[in-house]
Amino acid sequence: MMLDTTDDLLWQQLKTLPAFRALLRAVEARFYSYVDLPEPLLDIGCGDGNFAQLALPGRRITAGIDPWWRPLNKAVKAGNYELPLQALGDNMPFADNYFAAAFSNSVLEHIPDIQPVLNEISRVLRPGGRFLITTPSHYFTEFLGGAALFERLHLDGMAERYRRWFNFISRHAHTDPPQTWADRLATAGFVIERWQYYFSRDALRTLELGHAQGLPSAALHALTGHWIVAPWESSLGPTERWVRPYYEEEASTAEGAYLLFIVRKESSQAVDTYLPPPMPIAVQ
Repeated sequence: MMLDTTDDLLWQQLKTLPAFRALLRAVEARFYSYVDLPEPLLDIGCGDGNFAQLALPGRRITAGIDPWWRPLNKAVKAGNYELPLQALGDNMPFADNYFAAAFSNSVLEHIPDIQPVLNEISRVLRPGGRFLITTPSHYFTEFLGGAALFERLHLDGMAERYRRWFNFISRHAHTDPPQTWADRLATAGFVIERWQYYFSRDALRTLELGHAQGLPSAALHALTGHWIVAPWESSLGPTERWVRPYYEEEASTAEGAYLLFIVRKESSQAVDTYLPPPMPIAVQ
């Protein structure tokens, strides 16, 4: 039978996305219920708008920008944004100090020259405006199981090539430690309110394995526009039981494949860098 409508974020994502992507997006979507993001609100790198719809249900977001028209066109048709725009993050068509809050979910790591984008986000945010960021950390490549296997075989060169390849297929320009992000954010006038790691070594290796298992879904999506053809409990139940422990795991203060930052615009100019101790959100 078809799955019943549920508030469980993991089930919602498994019905529409490959398991590895569903797991990560469900983990990230939970953060948004613990953070106040008032209007007018800006989604930077909104894509098709599906993540914002999941993370902020029932909200029609003020504006979403994305450089790619094809996914943005889906957001236009879905009506998730009052103003969906094709635009670059370093040159946004908004007035200074316009938005009360902004978020960028797993987007900034894909932008090679990131500082001008952070500066531009600061420009369009009001003083005191909050900005939520998720992005891979330096542990992302360290945690990869394929690289670990090559290292156990004393094939260190292959391990390094595997890490570069996985970053390439993930389209990552940055997988940086929190201090690097703290420096960038301070340069743009942001103060870090709180930050944390999330996604354990085992969770990332589940995502890594899911990339290979997701190839049939990619072919299906190319042909039909849908990632999942059979969103039934009997079909998805084994997958849900496989990934559920990683969805429910507690975040570590010491390490994680990804980073969450909640920052506040302090100034239109650079401020002193300060990275407070990590403070994981106690998600339910």
